[in-house]
Amino acid sequence: MRDKILSILKGIRPEFDFEGSDDFVEDGYLDSFDVIELISCIEKELGVVIDGLDILPDNFKNLDAIVTTIKRNGGTE
Repeated sequence: MRDKILSILKGIRPEFDFEGSDDFVEDGYLDSFDVIELISCIEKELGVVIDGLDILPDNFKNLDAIVTTIKRNGGTE
C-alpha cells in the first residue's frame, strides 16, 4: 500500500521527495487542494471511501498517517 500511496503522491507533486519528509503539509509539499486530489486518487485507485471526518491535515501529513487513515476506512495492505 505504501508504494501505491507514494506513487500517487509523486503523481500529484513530482518535485518533492515524500520519503524524506515527516510532515508533508508543514514542509509545504501538500496544500489543501493537493490533499483533496490525494483523497480522490486513493478512493479511486484503492477502492476505499475516506470519511469526511477523517479529512484532517494530521491524517495526511506523512505516509504512516495516510496508511492508518486508509486502514481505518476499510483499506487493506
